[in-house]
Amino acid sequence: MRVYKSILEVVGKTPLIRLDKITRGLRCTIGAMGFPKDEYGHLVKGLKRHPTIKDNVVIYSGATILGGKAIIGEGATIGGNVWITSPIPPWTTVTIVPPRLGYKNKKKAVTHVKVS
Repeated sequence: MRVYKSILEVVGKTPLIRLDKITRGLRCTIGAMGFPKDEYGHLVKGLKRHPTIKDNVVIYSGATILGGKAIIGEGATIGGNVWITSPIPPWTTVTIVPPRLGYKNKKKAVTHVKVS
């Protein structure tokens, strides 16, 4: 794998990642979301808290992957600035859908304009 000037911030000690089997962009964050609490408000330790990233995954710049439920399937592509906390199936591409601006004119209905 060739990654130049790459910064990968891994928060915690137990994420399951084979760094030689993924391609990542600048400033990606991979880590835990915190400890879950029981019905009494006490921290529950010993549960899986960090993501699992399978082989041949491409992670673009600014992506954040958090939590033990985040399992990124083999061959998936994670777009830039995406925030992931749930499983992603193998060979899936995840991107951010461009936002739409809503304009309100007192005389007309709301108009949506695509932001590019």
